[in-house]
Amino acid sequence: MAQYELLLPKMGESVAEATIIKWLKQPGDMIELDDTILEIATDKVDSEVPSPIAGKLIKQLFNEDEVVQVGAVIAIIETDANAAATPVTEKAIETAVPEEHAEAVLAQIPGTEQLLSNENAEEVVAAGSDRFYSPLVKNIAAQENIELKELDGIIGTGAEGRLTKDDLLNYIQQKGAGTAKPASAAAPAAAPTPASPTKPIAPAAKATPAVSVSGGDEIIEMDRMRRLIADHMVMSVQNAPHVTSFVEADVTNMVMWREKVKRNFEKRENEKITFTPIFIEAVTKAIKDFPMINVSVNGTQIIKKRDINIGMAAALPSGNLIVPVIKNADQMNLLGLTKSVNDLAVRARNSKLKPDETQGGTFTLTNVGSFGNVMGTPIINQPQVAILAVGAIKKKPAVLETEYGDVIAIRHMMFLSLSYDHRVVDGSLGGSFVRRVADYLENWDVNREI
Repeated sequence: MAQYELLLPKMGESVAEATIIKWLKQPGDMIELDDTILEIATDKVDSEVPSPIAGKLIKQLFNEDEVVQVGAVIAIIETDANAAATPVTEKAIETAVPEEHAEAVLAQIPGTEQLLSNENAEEVVAAGSDRFYSPLVKNIAAQENIELKELDGIIGTGAEGRLTKDDLLNYIQQKGAGTAKPASAAAPAAAPTPASPTKPIAPAAKATPAVSVSGGDEIIEMDRMRRLIADHMVMSVQNAPHVTSFVEADVTNMVMWREKVKRNFEKRENEKITFTPIFIEAVTKAIKDFPMINVSVNGTQIIKKRDINIGMAAALPSGNLIVPVIKNADQMNLLGLTKSVNDLAVRARNSKLKPDETQGGTFTLTNVGSFGNVMGTPIINQPQVAILAVGAIKKKPAVLETEYGDVIAIRHMMFLSLSYDHRVVDGSLGGSFVRRVADYLENWDVNREI
């Protein structure tokens, strides 16, 4: 009999690790080709890992809820001698990421080329911490001579406060600039000397207020996705000063056009045309007019994005939210956007999204109107710097200017609200951008062909 090493498969260009949710096969179970062995999660997307070989599962190398790097050996399968099997090595069982894989991942991180050149860096991240650190994070910390006590003090933005490589690299950059702020001091401050006046001590973090629970109250534990969303929202508000600008738009022409074309479109394309692809098209046009809304922030650097990747917030049956991303949305026509929106929405509701389909967004659109809300103040989806909420379309009396004077007419009106990061987006840019989106919607051509 031979033994086969089951690796955590590559799940997308920007996905480097996953969390094991549940083992569906236990040691001793027989496995057929393509049987699902375990379920994994990356960010908000759940996936299944099938077996590429038939045999018997003899060992699980990771427990449920553990974070595993892409390319790591996660299980050992015993198969017949004729099957192609990779010999199991002691090193493969002990380490989560092969050395060459870790270096390949590290090489893709800007500013870490010098880390790879120092092959004999002293290992300073030792055992003894209750906090989990991925091998990649440990490697970077060791090369930068960051001790475990200092590492424990860095705020993490990953699942359940886990420290990601981006958190560590940002900390290293801020440390070099003298602006790093760990969650807790790495070492007690030295006693001040007469030449150096005492600095005021920062106030301690506020303790979480006690919650009173009565006999009739129900305690509901957050599921994994809700915890991820909660952590991400808190992190976004802490990092970015939010400002929201509002615009009311007359979208009567757009509504009339959709009513005119939707039946023939569905009959011809077997697809329903909603307002969402229309909104996305208007957003992409406005981003081209104001490209500084399509950026992200890295310390004191502004990263201007080449691609326009639009995330569209979608509510799941569980009540949680997921944001699939339409890559290069500006290069699609309205038909292509419609098909992409419908496909992603259906697969999001059925938990069939691929991990890479929720990564790489540069701007997010959320439709609060689908819940009957007229407007909202959305929280920015980090590391983006802006998010647009579109409200419900309502019939309202409005003043129209005509060549014969002003008249009051029934029009289809809606509110658009743009929340933006005031560190890099000022009121002029934010207000002008949301106004431009409204202009594209208001000036819709009622005779447009699709």
